[in-house]
Amino acid sequence: MRSLQYADIIVDISSEHLDKTYQYSIPEELKSVAVIGAPVIIPFGKGNRTIKGYIVSLSETPKISIEYIKPIAAVEEKGIRIESQLIALAYYIKEQFGGTMNDALRTVIPVKKSVKHVEKKTVTLAVSREEAIESYKIASSKSHKAKARLLQELIDKMELDHEIVVNKLNISRSTIESLQKSGIIKVETKTLYRNPVIRENNHKKNIILNEEQKHIVSEILKDYKEGIRKTYLIHGKTGSGKTEVYLDIIEGVIAAGKQVIMLIPEIALTYQTVMRFYGRFGDRISIMNSRLSQGEKYDQSLRAKNGEVDIIIGPRSALFTPFKNLGLIIIDEEHEASYKSEMPPKYHAREVAIKRAELSNASVILGSATPSLESYSKAINEEFGLFKLHSRAKEAKLPTVHIIDLREELKNKNKSMFSNLLRELIKDRLEKRQQIMLFINRRGYAGFVSCRSCGHVLKCPHCDISLTSHNNGSLRCHYCGYEETMPKLCPVCGSRYIAAFGTGTQKVEEMVKREFPTARVLRMDADTTKQKNSHEEILATFASGDADILIGTQMIVKGHDFSGVTLVGILAADMSLYAGDYRAAERTFQLLAQAAGRAGRGELLGEVVIQTYQPEHYSIVSAAKEDYTSFYENEMNYRKLLKYPPAAHILVGLLLSKDEAKVKKASELFAGAARVYLESSLAAMNQSKEENELIVNSIIVGPTDASLAKANDIYRRVIYFKYENYESLVLLKDFLEGYIENSEYFEAVSVQFDFNPMSSY
Repeated sequence: MRSLQYADIIVDISSEHLDKTYQYSIPEELKSVAVIGAPVIIPFGKGNRTIKGYIVSLSETPKISIEYIKPIAAVEEKGIRIESQLIALAYYIKEQFGGTMNDALRTVIPVKKSVKHVEKKTVTLAVSREEAIESYKIASSKSHKAKARLLQELIDKMELDHEIVVNKLNISRSTIESLQKSGIIKVETKTLYRNPVIRENNHKKNIILNEEQKHIVSEILKDYKEGIRKTYLIHGKTGSGKTEVYLDIIEGVIAAGKQVIMLIPEIALTYQTVMRFYGRFGDRISIMNSRLSQGEKYDQSLRAKNGEVDIIIGPRSALFTPFKNLGLIIIDEEHEASYKSEMPPKYHAREVAIKRAELSNASVILGSATPSLESYSKAINEEFGLFKLHSRAKEAKLPTVHIIDLREELKNKNKSMFSNLLRELIKDRLEKRQQIMLFINRRGYAGFVSCRSCGHVLKCPHCDISLTSHNNGSLRCHYCGYEETMPKLCPVCGSRYIAAFGTGTQKVEEMVKREFPTARVLRMDADTTKQKNSHEEILATFASGDADILIGTQMIVKGHDFSGVTLVGILAADMSLYAGDYRAAERTFQLLAQAAGRAGRGELLGEVVIQTYQPEHYSIVSAAKEDYTSFYENEMNYRKLLKYPPAAHILVGLLLSKDEAKVKKASELFAGAARVYLESSLAAMNQSKEENELIVNSIIVGPTDASLAKANDIYRRVIYFKYENYESLVLLKDFLEGYIENSEYFEAVSVQFDFNPMSSY
C-alpha cells in the first residue's frame, strides 16, 4: 500500500504567521498539483470552515496521529498567484543556498509585520446646496447647534476633513452619524500611501542615444516582443550611458503592460537613480530599502501588488516586490558584493533574480563597467546574451590616469598620505573651482602586513592570499589555518617599515583640512550616514557644488554622476589587494576602475591619481587602462590554477557555539561525515582508494578557526569544500543538513552554509 503524503500549510501570508503551519493529507487525485507554493482550500478549525492556505513543504511523515489530520479540499488552479510565486522562490533559495524554509520565507515576504493603513476621512454634502440650507434652517430652529454649525461649514466649504469636524468644530460622532442616516451628509474614507520618494521639480530630459546604445535597446526589445526571455549582460565602460539604455528598455516593457524591478547595490545610490527615473516616469515609480519605516514598506508593497506603480528601485531586498505582472529585472553594478546576503539563507540576488524571472516569464539585464567573473564567463560562453558599450556617452573623454609608486615617494622623503602630484593637482582644482573626490580603498581591509619600503606583502605559502595579523602577534591564513609569527624586519629588503596597514576617512579629512584650509570638505562614511536621508543630503550638497572635496570609502564611487568632478585621488589603491580572500584582485580592479570613472563625466577633462605600493600588479595596471579583458584573462588563470570560482565552486560550512569544546568536536564530526559521503560517492567511479583519497583531500579544506574565531562569546569554526560541479556541492549540503538534524553533537551548535562566499571567514 502506498504511503500517504502530507503538506505543511500556512493559512496567512503575513510574516508573523510563517512559523505556524498546519499539516494536511493530500488526496490521491491532488498529488500532481499539490506542489510547494500551491494555493489550497482547506477545512479549518472545529467547524471545518473552508479557508485559503499555501503549501510550504511536503513530507511522507505525519506529525500527529493520522486520525486528526484532515485532507486538503482543493488546489486552486486559476493561474499562479504572486504569493505562490514567492513561496516557490523561497523553496528555491532554501534548496540552493541552505537554511530553513522559515528563513527563506522571511526573506521573500516584503513586510515583516502587519502595519495599519493610513486613512483620510472627509465629510461632504450628500444633498444639493439648497437642500442643505433648508436642513440648516430646521436644525437652527430646533436649537440643534452642533448640526447647524456643521451644515453651515459644509454649505461654505462643501468638503471638510473629518479630524477638523471632530476636533476643531467639536462635532460629536453621534451628530455625524445622525446626519449620515438622514442622508444629508456622507463620510468618505480614502487610504493614503506613505510615499518615501522626495519629489523634485524634475523635467524629462530628451537624451539622444548613440548608435551602440540604440542597438542594445532595439535588440533586447525585439527579443521581448517575440516572447524570448533570457538574461543579458551589458558591459559598458564607466560613463557609457547604461542607465539611459535601461530607461528606454523599461519604457518598452511598461508599454507592454508589465512591471519592472531595478536593483541597485547601495542605499546611497537610491537618491540619484530615483531622480533620473522620476524625471522619466513620474509617480509610477517607488523605492524599497531597509531605511524605510515599516509603514512605508507596507504601503510600497501594497501599491506594487495593486498595480499602482510600474517600477520599484532598491537594493537586494527589492527583488521580492510582490509585482503580479513582472516583466523585467535589472541588476545595475551587478558585480557588487552587497547583492550577496550575509545572513542565512546566504543567497545571491543574481541567481535568485534569474529564478524569479523564470517563474514570472520575465527577462533579466545585468549591467556593469566591471562585471563579476561569474557573469562575464557565462556571457562569453553564451549562457547570457552579451552587449558592450565601448565609449562614453555624450562624447565625453576618458580621464587621464597617473599611477604613483608610493615606494618612490618614501625614498624622496615624502611620508604624507598625499603624493606630490596629487597635492599639486588638488591645489590646481581648488583654484579653478572644480570638484575633487578622494577615495580611501578600505574595502575588505583585514589587517594585512606590508613593507612600505619595497611593497612586499606577507602571504600564505599554500593559498596565495595575504596573511592577516592578529592581536597576539601571529599572522594567519583564513582559508587553511596556516600560521606564522609577525616579523620585525621585512623578509625581502630588511626594512623596519613593516606593519599592518590602515588609513581612515577621518584621518584623511584632518589632513585635507590642514593642507587645504579654505576647501569646503564633505566626508561620507558609516559615521556620517547613520541618520535617515543623510546619504541623500551629502550627495545633494556635493552635486549642487556647495562642497569642493568629497572624501569617502567605496560608497562614493558607485554609479554617482557628478559633472563638476575633474580629479579623483585614490589613496592606498592596493589595500584591498590583500584582504585575505581569493576575490581580492577582482575587488581591487572593480573599485579602482569605478573610482577612476567618476572623473571627467561632464564637459571638462578628468584626471585620476592612483597611489599604490604595487604599481606593476595586473589589477592596478588593467584598472588604470580600464582594460577589463586583460584583467579577466589574468585573473581566470589564477582561479583555474587554485580552483576558485567561477573555475570551480566553494561551499563553506560555518559552525557556531557558545561552547568551544563542542564546536571543535562538531566541526571534526562535520568534516568526517563529509569525507565518508564523498568517498562513498567517488567509489562508484571505479578508481583506486588512493586516487579517491587524493580527490577528497583536495575537496575538503579544514576544519579551522574562522578569521573571527570568537564574537559575542560565540566560537566560530569553518570548513571549505572546493569542487567543479555546483550541483554536487548542493547534494553534499543536503546530506550534511540531514546529518546535523540527526546528530546529538549539534544540539548546542548551529551551522550556516554559504556557496561561493564573497569574502573569507
